[in-house]
Amino acid sequence: MTNPELAWAFLQQLVVILLAAQLFGYLAKFIGQPRVVGEMIAGVVLGPSLFGLFWPELQQGIFVADTMPILYIGAQIGVGLYMFLVGLEFNIRLFKQQARSAVGVSLAGMIVPFIVGALLCVWLLEQPGLFAANISYTNAALFMGAAIAITAFPMLARIIYERKLAGTALGTLALAAGAIDDAAAWIVLAVVLASFGGGALLAIKAVLGGAIYASLMLTKVRGWLQPLADKVEHTGVLTQPVFLLVLLLWALSAYAMEWVGLHAVFGGFLLGIAMPRGKMTEMVSARLSNITVFLLLPMFFTYSGLKTKLDVLGSWQVFSTALIILAASIFAKGVACWAAARIGGADNRTAMAVGALMNSRGLMELIIINIALSYGVIQQGLFSIMVLMAIVTTLMATPLFQLVYGRHMAKTAPQTAEQDINPTALKAG
Repeated sequence: MTNPELAWAFLQQLVVILLAAQLFGYLAKFIGQPRVVGEMIAGVVLGPSLFGLFWPELQQGIFVADTMPILYIGAQIGVGLYMFLVGLEFNIRLFKQQARSAVGVSLAGMIVPFIVGALLCVWLLEQPGLFAANISYTNAALFMGAAIAITAFPMLARIIYERKLAGTALGTLALAAGAIDDAAAWIVLAVVLASFGGGALLAIKAVLGGAIYASLMLTKVRGWLQPLADKVEHTGVLTQPVFLLVLLLWALSAYAMEWVGLHAVFGGFLLGIAMPRGKMTEMVSARLSNITVFLLLPMFFTYSGLKTKLDVLGSWQVFSTALIILAASIFAKGVACWAAARIGGADNRTAMAVGALMNSRGLMELIIINIALSYGVIQQGLFSIMVLMAIVTTLMATPLFQLVYGRHMAKTAPQTAEQDINPTALKAG
């Protein structure tokens, strides 16, 4: 395929991707779901599971193999920038204030999923087409634990913002617990990726390198960027050189994490947390959010959808495996967080709301399983099962939250509650 033909083919599929994302995003909002749910489903619809099932020639004609590397690059840039935006919106002060009260919920949200993941892997490793042939039990169990423990933190923040619960006990508890859980899940995934096929030295390099880099970002780099942030705060203008510097730092952070043996998304997330808060972060977020959320992120959903083959669920063995994983995941995360919140003194309604919010996996799950698939940790069968789990648990979150907490409870939340969550960057949830 010549370069002009390649460009035309990519533009053609980009139009299809954007139209599908807008359509399904609108339908999701129409039925009361976050936009991200529709976009996730749009990615699966465009893949071989539906579009390719009914119109295989048309689907293959649009998503030609030669354009896949371009789509992959766009998808990786999109998810990397999105994690940077998540880091920008990460409320460090709120996290520090609520960390102690959220320890019980977050520990339950980590320990129980890892126990369940370890038990599941005794059986899952005997099933064909799920894990890599040479994976150890330890790595398989750690991956399953991380995949079950992960929470759709951006979506959780979005729901709390929309319900005006940012300054309430429920909002702060859920946000702090979700942040701790996700941090632990990412650390475990980093260990799995570093040690898979590489031995203990690579794992040590990844953990130490990541820790040193995180410390550097949160101390030195934040201090270095503060004068720039003060200048933007004073002038109210984000100049092109400053914006380009931020993008350069993002690229360097992504490269640094890849170099130590972690994934590039860790670098973007750390840089986002390290950025001094104020007008500079607000303006950077405003400039990047639309192109990331509306253009690049749908490419990630589509790239994931093209690798999702729900026809593997056609056999009773795989379908029953999917049902068991789904049921175990919902129990391990939702029930554990509910019980921990109750033990911590929360009333039943609040505890159930925490369990409903924490049980959603969303985009964070897709990121984890895409990374695991690219590293060869899991195979196509488990990837498709986990995509289904991500969609189902995300679909459940909003209706369950609405059911157990109620609209009238949201209306009683303080209208002047501290709203440190910028809705712009979290549109994708």
